[in-house]
Amino acid sequence: MEEPEMQLKGKKVDFLEGTSTFHSTFFATTPKVTDKFTESVYVLANEPSVALYRLQEHVRRSLPELAQHKADMQRWEEQSQGAIYTVEYACSAVKNLVDSSIYFRSVEGLLKQAISIRDHMNAAAQGHSPEEPPPPSSA
Repeated sequence: MEEPEMQLKGKKVDFLEGTSTFHSTFFATTPKVTDKFTESVYVLANEPSVALYRLQEHVRRSLPELAQHKADMQRWEEQSQGAIYTVEYACSAVKNLVDSSIYFRSVEGLLKQAISIRDHMNAAAQGHSPEEPPPPSSA
């Protein structure tokens, strides 16, 4: 390093003249002191209690938003579960209708048979045979 100098009315002035011991000691110990100071500040800034304080601040800031997200997710889950139940119930109803087609065919056959019996009974009541068509009614 160069020694600090100043020009004063044409004269060269050396501020550290006669202080060569101070000069060498000062510049030798300054890096050590600054390194120790930096290390102390780093240790204090990263001390566990400071870290816990920062963690607490982070939790305090982010917790309301996280709680809102949790509530939203629970509400969406409930809505989804309701929709799933509705779809499953509808599928079950359709399956039951498909399974009951056998019974519908049976009822259809019984209705046709009942209509045929009614026609025979009406024809017998009027005195005609069921094979003969009834006479045209005069209107």
